[in-house]
Amino acid sequence: MDPARVILILGPTASGKSALAVAAARSIQGAEIVSADSMQIYRGMDIGTAKPSNALRAEIPHHLIDIADPHTSGFTVENWLNAARELLASFATSGKTAIIVGGTNLYVQALLSGLFEGPPADPELRARLQALGTDALHAQLQQVDPAAATRIHRNDTRRLIRALEVHSLTGRPLSEHQQQWHAAPHVLPSGWTCIGLLPDSVANARTINARVVHMMECGLLDEVRTLLARGALGAQAAEAVGYRELTLHLRGQRRLEDAIEDTKQKTRRLARQQRTWLRRFRQIPNSVWSNEVLDDARAEIFFSHVLGRRNL
Repeated sequence: MDPARVILILGPTASGKSALAVAAARSIQGAEIVSADSMQIYRGMDIGTAKPSNALRAEIPHHLIDIADPHTSGFTVENWLNAARELLASFATSGKTAIIVGGTNLYVQALLSGLFEGPPADPELRARLQALGTDALHAQLQQVDPAAATRIHRNDTRRLIRALEVHSLTGRPLSEHQQQWHAAPHVLPSGWTCIGLLPDSVANARTINARVVHMMECGLLDEVRTLLARGALGAQAAEAVGYRELTLHLRGQRRLEDAIEDTKQKTRRLARQQRTWLRRFRQIPNSVWSNEVLDDARAEIFFSHVLGRRNL
């Protein structure tokens, strides 16, 4: 069986990845979009995760969106990776082109390099760690692996336990293992093309601020209120930027103006973290990159340029 034709689109949040994916899908017959976003998987979290509209999803098939309930906290990178690999196998059979839009770079890393192979789970050790509580877990992780403690939220019990388990069983921090994982060079499979966006950080920050304002105008506060009323936000989904800040407001712990500003600030911080990943992805041989933030019109022009250089 021939490998699937894949266009991998990367970029920080609010840089125009979705516009570029739509331009690509409209230009290539039989192309469909595959989301690599760890929050778009959740049903009901629509506005704050910038999901494509229902009209756009009716025009262009989108995959790996709305595949989990937000009250569950067990959706893992492995779950997404298995679903993505199954999709790509079906695309290869049908001759379709997959346009993978990388919102969560950890998902992209796993797709390109496989999962970090840590030690198997130790049920007894996990039970002892579970009994400690999240604050004690996070404090312990700060002592043995400060880098992992910075990345893992103190309420993310599952990941805290796994990081401590890896350290206990191997004698080495999880972050050290993952550095070796990240060090593996990225070589795209046959039939893949990488297109990336790495715009100026100041321009990107402006689009982030504007997007947050637009989300509020579109009803993000009501969306969060509805999810909370249903008890639908589990620990993992509740940490999504925007949802956590507005939850604090709805619980009387934050003024609305402050919650909105916090959302802007944390989204800008997320974009900075994503840029660190993207500078490494930029080393992918023969990848094509733009240093602009793309709106719909610019996305069409840029993809036409790519088409002119590549046989897609």
